[in-house]
Amino acid sequence: MDIRELEIFLTVAELLHFRRASQVCNLSPSALTRTIQRLEEQVEQPLFLRDNRTVTLSAAGEQFRIYARQALQDWQRFHTAIKDEQAVAGALSIYASITAVYSLLPNLLEAYRSAYPKVQLDLRTGTAEQAVSQVQKGEIDLAVAALPDRNRSQIEFLPIITTPLVFIAPQHPDDSIAATIKGQLDLSRAPLVLPQAGLSRRRLDKWLKSNRITPNISSEVSGNEAIIPMVRLGCGVGIVPQLVLDRSPFRDEIQILAKAPRLEPYVVGLCSTKRNLQRSSVQAFWRLAEENSL
Repeated sequence: MDIRELEIFLTVAELLHFRRASQVCNLSPSALTRTIQRLEEQVEQPLFLRDNRTVTLSAAGEQFRIYARQALQDWQRFHTAIKDEQAVAGALSIYASITAVYSLLPNLLEAYRSAYPKVQLDLRTGTAEQAVSQVQKGEIDLAVAALPDRNRSQIEFLPIITTPLVFIAPQHPDDSIAATIKGQLDLSRAPLVLPQAGLSRRRLDKWLKSNRITPNISSEVSGNEAIIPMVRLGCGVGIVPQLVLDRSPFRDEIQILAKAPRLEPYVVGLCSTKRNLQRSSVQAFWRLAEENSL
């Protein structure tokens, strides 16, 4: 049996009238009857009970109707997926921090490359705080970014992982740092290594302002990854997403300060514009990310 025969059977099963079904299917009555007879031979059971006035489904026909509907649905899903894969081509540019490249993207990129080999991938790395602006400016198709703390028009966001913001210090701090992290972290005295901009900087600045604390900033750097080696060198206390610390080669030389202010965690995911999401290559990557985040 083939898909066309299943469609003909379902039409007859719905109308329960062979002549009307033949008109709907654009077949002669004899051709439609032969199709049903072929199906009945393969099933080895009558599918319809007929007399001079009525047509009804047999018990086997009722069961076969369930099978035929499911088979058609499966075929339609398969056919749509194949068409989608064939349509996905061109280029896709992705912006991410080094941490995101190592931790969040490997499996996703591998799955995408396997499913859509005709798409040319352009992977660019940089600081996390530049991710959203790269998408907004139209310089990149999509980016791995922290969920902004304020709404951005025309930006769509797909959450993937939540990671806490943690205060960190050297494993063996010198006296100037040790005095400020003994017990509760004293942010009015501790020398701080902070990002120049970005979500963690805004959240810390907000906390400091609400507590009327003037920070002692010893160093400002670009990118979360750069904070960790500066803290390791003894430049001060830093604040980073734990995801970044977990992937750092210096993680064993750093301690997380448990007695420190609690800031709102990062929600990390994909961001893109509504316009970019209309392109098949971007849609396909977004869909794979959704499936992997379930």
